[in-house]
Amino acid sequence: MEEGDRPGAAADLHQTAAYDYTLPPGRVALHPASPRHSALLLDATGASCCDRRVMDLPSLLRGEDVVVVNDVRVTPVRVALTRVSTGGQVEGFMLGVGGEGLWQEDAGAPWIALLRSGGRLAAGEVLAHASGVRFRLDARDAEGVSRLFPVETLHDPLRWLDQNAALPLPPYIERERARSGAPALSDADLRDYQTWFASRPGAVAAPTASLHFDEVLVAAMAERGIRIHPLTLWVGMGTFRPVSADDLRRHTMHAERYEIPASTIEAIAAAKRSGGRVLAVGTTVVRALEASALGSNVAGMPTVGAGSTDLFITPGFPFRVVDLMLTNFHLPRSTLLAMVSAFAGYERVRQAYAHALAGTYRFFSYGDAMLLGRA
Repeated sequence: MEEGDRPGAAADLHQTAAYDYTLPPGRVALHPASPRHSALLLDATGASCCDRRVMDLPSLLRGEDVVVVNDVRVTPVRVALTRVSTGGQVEGFMLGVGGEGLWQEDAGAPWIALLRSGGRLAAGEVLAHASGVRFRLDARDAEGVSRLFPVETLHDPLRWLDQNAALPLPPYIERERARSGAPALSDADLRDYQTWFASRPGAVAAPTASLHFDEVLVAAMAERGIRIHPLTLWVGMGTFRPVSADDLRRHTMHAERYEIPASTIEAIAAAKRSGGRVLAVGTTVVRALEASALGSNVAGMPTVGAGSTDLFITPGFPFRVVDLMLTNFHLPRSTLLAMVSAFAGYERVRQAYAHALAGTYRFFSYGDAMLLGRA
């Protein structure tokens, strides 16, 4: 999507290649900005791109605006396992219990996982963890998602993961590897990959736009009378799964669970009545709000409560709720890049990425931010 990679004028925006770009070496952020609010902010809401800092965000908002964040907490889900039959190492990336994004306290429910091993795994194999817990591999689907059943009873899966698993940093954030092959994380990593708002466990990746918020920025928002309200979307494969199809219409989104409290709905309604705007902090917030609004009886409003969505937002999607989006710079050929292009307009986002690539902006989860307005 940078100038040199621009597709032709007749490019089909449903083609995955339309969202490709070349990222120069060294532009992937390996650590967040310190302090967090000092990250660069590309303001793409006006006629031309403007270079700012995240700390400038309160001055770009009005008192009647409302900011919505995802308060999910990342759960350690990366588990080192051993094949009982051969002693070979297996890395497990746990996605839920009883289904993706679910963490049922049900001893009979299957664990859903992505498994990586040096050899082919077969149904019926037993995989052991150093804690003494063992899992039996039941089945593996065409996308590589496996079902595992604990041999021993595990009543509290989230607690077990907190005690025995590692935080799932994205693979492009390079770290030294432990003997098990998993990234060796520092105390700083454990702190940095959680947002200021993190409170509800169960996500397998962070809502990265919120990583820019800290005590200083939150206080500056409050001083200007700008309200911050939460929702929860349990980030799973629907957010981070790469696109393998050439045509976005052939990509299957995995469903993710969300929950929107009444106080957030009321704040959005009040902002709409007063002429304020809804700023979604991150693509997960956009997805939850817009998915909820699709099934709402009130035009342009999400509804209170829980839901699940496999909504894939691509150009042509009619946005109903969100007016502004704060987001990071996303991977090429990703569903997230397609979403922001749908929101702000393909050409606008292409120009913003070209501006960022020509400058010093850092990319991906720990990278800098961009502020977009709805096209």
